[in-house]
Amino acid sequence: MNLDAFPTATFAGGCFWCLEADALHLPGVLAATSGYTGGPGANPTYEEVCQGDSGHYEAVQLRYDPELVDYHALVDWFWRRMDPTNAHGQFCDTGPQYRPAIFFHNAEQRRDALDSMSVLAESGALGGRNATALLPAEPFYPAEAHHQGYSAKNPRRYQLYRQGCGRDATLERLWGPQAKSPLCAYVPRLPQGSPSEARLRELLSPQAYNIARRAGTEPPFHNAYHNEHRPGLYVDPVSGAPLFASLHKFDSGTGWPSFTRPIMPGNITTRTDNALMTSRTEVLAWHSGNHLGHVFADGPREHGGLRYCMNSAALRFVPAAELASAGYGRYAGLF
Repeated sequence: MNLDAFPTATFAGGCFWCLEADALHLPGVLAATSGYTGGPGANPTYEEVCQGDSGHYEAVQLRYDPELVDYHALVDWFWRRMDPTNAHGQFCDTGPQYRPAIFFHNAEQRRDALDSMSVLAESGALGGRNATALLPAEPFYPAEAHHQGYSAKNPRRYQLYRQGCGRDATLERLWGPQAKSPLCAYVPRLPQGSPSEARLRELLSPQAYNIARRAGTEPPFHNAYHNEHRPGLYVDPVSGAPLFASLHKFDSGTGWPSFTRPIMPGNITTRTDNALMTSRTEVLAWHSGNHLGHVFADGPREHGGLRYCMNSAALRFVPAAELASAGYGRYAGLF
């Protein structure tokens, strides 16, 4: 996807596998890329950086929608996903490549980071200690392909590393039980919560209400978007948050609109559904809590192997030609 229209946030907080995985839980974050920054040499390799003498940090670069989350909230969240007091590394990883840092991309980001630092210091949460550097952004070099999305590609090895490194145990010691949530201290610009029942019935048709609030299902092949091929966004009709894009839509042959992934993983949430005497994974919109459909592990293998099978009535389609007039002009470059 072309994400040039969206602002960038760059953080270094130890192993980029872990910080990237945590960042993808955030509503409003379109992408998290593991990479290297802060050193003098161009295009460093993992082997060069892990020696600790290249001058680079392991870092993660985010692209986010400022209508859904602002930079200040990202910084507030970042403190709770690493150890700001450790100037020599993070958790079990020591060395200059693992030092904590915030790389600001403009004067506004610098002001927001300084303000967040000040609030953190005044809170006394860390005893006044904060070893995190605040630095101007430098060229960012994406890490090798096998490092991208490592937690999803290698879930068992990732969990063994994360647990063995003591990351979550340290976070809980620093921040308390709330640190168990990857959304700890995250405050979205577009808040979570559903409007009143009366307002929901104004916004949704009877069929859409039955699906969104009662986990109903529309008939296959007889719904608005199963055969929709135009480029565009599929958004939550209640909150307006983008959920899926035509870029990831495919014909599953099931009669319902199907996608290989959400446009922002954090904009949806899942839970186990045993309603049909078999275990399925239900998909809901994070912002409104509306039922959308289910996700299955029978999607195209070349695109991750997942099939997000959605109800058309739980979505609102915004064609690419109408994005600007509908308030989604920042997404036009994706298509």
